[in-house]
Parts: sequence; C-alpha cells; structure tokens
Amino acid sequence: MPMPERCSRFAEYRDKVLELFASKGFGQVGMRELATCLGLAPGSLYHHYPSKQHLLLDLIEEFYEELLATLGRIAQQAPAKRDKLQALIRAHVNLHQEMPWHFRLVERDSGCLNEEQQERVRQLREQYERRLLTMLGTKLRLNEEAQRAAGHAIANLLNSAPGWLAQHPLDERDREELLESLVSGAIERVLIPRRTPEAISLASPIGKTSKKTQPSAAF
Repeated sequence: MPMPERCSRFAEYRDKVLELFASKGFGQVGMRELATCLGLAPGSLYHHYPSKQHLLLDLIEEFYEELLATLGRIAQQAPAKRDKLQALIRAHVNLHQEMPWHFRLVERDSGCLNEEQQERVRQLREQYERRLLTMLGTKLRLNEEAQRAAGHAIANLLNSAPGWLAQHPLDERDREELLESLVSGAIERVLIPRRTPEAISLASPIGKTSKKTQPSAAF
C-alpha cells in the first residue's frame, strides 16, 4: 500500500484506534485487534506499521502538532500578553474537549514507545514548551535551566487543568471562569518579576517601623 493510501486509511479509522488505545490501555491492545479496527488483515497491518508503537507515535505526534498550530494561531490573534494567557487557557480547555483521547494517551502511554520514538516526542514537547515561554514573555527573567523547568510546569498545568473539574456538575461558563482564575493565577505568579534582596530589605514592614519610632512610655 503506498504511503498516501496508508495515511488516508489511518485517518479514516483514527478515532476508533484512539478510543481503543485510550479505553483499554496501550498494553492491552494487540496487533490483531488493531488490524480489525483499521479494516486490514493482520499480515497487512505488519507491512504498513511494523509495530503498534508506530501507530501510537503517529497519534502523539498529531497531538503536539495540533498544540503547536494552536500556539501559532494565538500568537497572531492576541498581541497583548494578558490576552495571550487567557486565549491559551481557553484553547487548551477546548482542545481537551475535542481531543480527550490524545491527552490520555500522551499522559499515560508515551513511555511505551521505544527510545528513538520517545526522543522524537521529547523534541516535540520541548518545542511546544519553548513556544509557550516565548509567548508568555519569561525569557528575560529566567535563566536557561529555569526556563526549561517553567515551560514544562506551565505546559503540564495547561494540559491537566481541564480535567480537574470534569466530575463536577458546573455549567460551561462557570467551569471556564473557574479554570481561568485558577490557571492564570498560578502562571502569572511565575511571570511576576522577582524582588531583589535590596528591594526586600528596603521594604520594611510598617508595623515594625512604627514600633521603633514610637517613644518610650514614661513611668
């Protein structure tokens, strides 16, 4: 089967494969079951996909490519940093609703890939995290190692937060407003410039200052 036909066949049955992996667990799905899901004979599936890890990698790559495309659209549409943060939170909430199986696979089953495939996923994830930091304007405040850590933490926060309230019977507006408040508060705390030791030492508490300047009581 030529590559274009292979890709169109996978795209046609992608949602079924996604649900199969996500609902049963990657380790519980065999190649015969995947072949049936894709409408192929088991032998044909091995010819087009050497292993089920290759199918999993296709799905995870699709997830990060969509995240990167989303960042690109937000960068063009929301020039102000505050607007970008709000747009990022809303976009990740929407993606969580549109691609729930992808989020579950990436979080749970990325470790099932081989070393080379995991390296590919790491590259995509780090590219996504760097783009996040660039959009949020943390580059000037953090050193290189701190930037990587902050990018990883912010990405995890954005990608996991939509699931926090999934079990609560909130209407859509209340859920979005609560998530935006929680997530924006955490991220903005990372973005606030740190006070230097000199600034902290100069900012003496009012209570202590007034106590020092208060005259001693006469006996």
